[in-house]
Amino acid sequence: MEEQKFQFQIDGIPYMVTVIPFDFNNEKRFRVSYNGGQEDIFAWDSDIKRLRAIDDDASTLPDSLGLAISNKIESLGY
Repeated sequence: MEEQKFQFQIDGIPYMVTVIPFDFNNEKRFRVSYNGGQEDIFAWDSDIKRLRAIDDDASTLPDSLGLAISNKIESLGY
């Protein structure tokens, strides 16, 4: 998978999301940015059984957007 761009509208707010996959220690991870902002790193979290943002700034990512991004990436087969 190369760079992918997606549009979401969540709670009436439009988001343009860019996802770039990469490998880290034999694990697939994803660089994710939305609306031209900072990048977050998404990785599989075995405790919650889905992808989630794991970087220091992940707390600024809206939960509903994080879930939508996770679901979209997973729907692509990751």
